[in-house]
Amino acid sequence: MTIKNWGKLYLLTLCVGGLVTGVTGFVVRWKDYVHLFAAFEIVEIMMNFLWFMGVGFLFATLSHMGFFSYLMVHRIGLGFFRSLWNPVQLLLIAFVLFDLVYFRYIAFAQPGESLVPYILIALFLLLVGTGFAFLKAQKSGKMSFVPAMFFMVVVTILEWVPVLRINEESWIHLMLYPLLICNAYQLMVLPKYLEQSRKERLAIRQNKEVKA
Repeated sequence: MTIKNWGKLYLLTLCVGGLVTGVTGFVVRWKDYVHLFAAFEIVEIMMNFLWFMGVGFLFATLSHMGFFSYLMVHRIGLGFFRSLWNPVQLLLIAFVLFDLVYFRYIAFAQPGESLVPYILIALFLLLVGTGFAFLKAQKSGKMSFVPAMFFMVVVTILEWVPVLRINEESWIHLMLYPLLICNAYQLMVLPKYLEQSRKERLAIRQNKEVKA
């Protein structure tokens, strides 16, 4: 990918993360802000929206770093495991989801608290990851299904760790949805930017040949 297209992808990811977090912030903390909407306090609403957008830029940057880190890990995995890389990724998905449930329950559950809420959030991630992986496979071919699901599940969870350690419910939701949407956005639009970069390099090469 060219620097130009990488910059475009990053800026658009920032916009997606900022806007999604801006909306999500009001939704997950509606009780704290409902009075502003009831009183039609436009200035206060916009100030809080901009604050959430700033937080969203941080989430989007984390998502972008995770995305390109996974692209590098994926190439290394293919080179090391070869045809076993997809089964290895499936095992890692199962392992990380189990850890998400088990360690959060051990660390934060109150005496007598049900395990079900901890399982449901893992199932939600698995369903969302599977859904976007299916869309990616339709767009890029069936071989992209497992890598896409791995990215949407495992990498999202790793990016989510900072608030998982705090375990504050509003922050858990505030971070999760922007991460999922930013990760899904980058996953789906990557081929477009790779193709644009390929065409730009081809055009530059042809111009050099003409001048020569």
